[in-house]
Amino acid sequence: MKIYIAGPCTGIPELNYPAFNAAAARLRAEGHEVINPAENPAPACGSWVGYMRMSVAQVASVDAVYMLPGWGTSRGAILEHLIAKQLELIVLEGA
Repeated sequence: MKIYIAGPCTGIPELNYPAFNAAAARLRAEGHEVINPAENPAPACGSWVGYMRMSVAQVASVDAVYMLPGWGTSRGAILEHLIAKQLELIVLEGA
């Protein structure tokens, strides 16, 4: 299964990348193809909108979205969750 990882970044030390990377490692070990936004290059504009443009396209390309803890406080993760639900993707809750 192809899975996108969604979660909070803003205001978290190291942009929460250690949590994204740990989830990616677990999911890959289970045999899934993973899109980890922590591995994305910075957009040319460097803005939140630039990052979200990448993520929206990535969410639209997967079978499931894995939500990291704390996602409900993140504007971007809330948007990714909404898109996943509207596209009737599988939504997995991380622990």
